[in-house]
Amino acid sequence: GAEGSTLMSYFSKNQIQALKPKITFSTLRDLQCPVLQSNDLQGKPEESCSTEELFEWLGAVLNQVSLDNKSSSFLSSYCCPEPNTVVEKAFLCTITGFIIPEKIIQLLEQLCCYFSEPKLAYWLTLTVHGFADSPVSWRESEHGFHKGGENLFNFVIFRNLDYWLQMAVGAHDDCPP
Repeated sequence: GAEGSTLMSYFSKNQIQALKPKITFSTLRDLQCPVLQSNDLQGKPEESCSTEELFEWLGAVLNQVSLDNKSSSFLSSYCCPEPNTVVEKAFLCTITGFIIPEKIIQLLEQLCCYFSEPKLAYWLTLTVHGFADSPVSWRESEHGFHKGGENLFNFVIFRNLDYWLQMAVGAHDDCPP
């Protein structure tokens, strides 16, 4: 109708284009990583860490929080959960923008190919964040911003192609199906 054509002329007149996602790479050296076993979600003392411990650790790494629990640090006294191992190099790739589900599936498939050759990593993760103030969430509900606007899911993929799927939503949001 008339409203649609008015909108189209507005967009073409102002040359509004879809923003290309911004991609950044960084290398984390000598990173303490939790030891994980794909078949053990709860973790076992001195053998492996739990899914909750991994999720917390991942939050610290993605936010570049120090993991060494120095008493002089006023920012964080967090330290990597036990048992852990030091990884000489870890690669972090961040893609920021509007990304359609098909592209996320494509990324997952490409990440799984990483295990074929060379077999350097035991596991890797893919975290997908919705914007904190996004109007929509899973299912039919509006996204409740109230406090933190949590709205994310995380895949942990293991070398044998087992995987964990972790999801976090705000207290007022519907859980995903």
